[in-house]
Amino acid sequence: MTRSPMASRHRWIYLGSIVLLVAMLVTGLLSFSQLHATDLANEKAKQLSAKLGSAGYPVPTNDQITHTLGEDGGAVCEDPANALNQAQWKYGMSNGAGGPGQRPVLSDAAIVRAEAIVLSVYCPDRLAAIQGKIEGLDLRDTVRK
Repeated sequence: MTRSPMASRHRWIYLGSIVLLVAMLVTGLLSFSQLHATDLANEKAKQLSAKLGSAGYPVPTNDQITHTLGEDGGAVCEDPANALNQAQWKYGMSNGAGGPGQRPVLSDAAIVRAEAIVLSVYCPDRLAAIQGKIEGLDLRDTVRK
């Protein structure tokens, strides 16, 4: 059985496409991992670690903070005072039931203060917008230390 010249040409197109896609994948992975590990991200991670430690919170490693929050705070700083984020935030402070069984619970004040510390490091300009909403919550010391 002989191959037609057309089949040979198509095979090279497929192989070339696969090589190109693999090269693009490797480049994307390398640039994504390097995006979060900048000097500014490391500096902010150190600053957050110091503030959390001085407030008595457990401190994640600088690598964990850098990869999670990057340079700009990521999702934490993405308009924390808008209605949808506030609804999701308050939903997280409920008992977890769905429908008519869902009830608000008295959340721990330490958790909310920790988020305020993160906002003060990564997006201090947005802290004032949420500070009034934090003060309006009924918070208690509910977590044992």
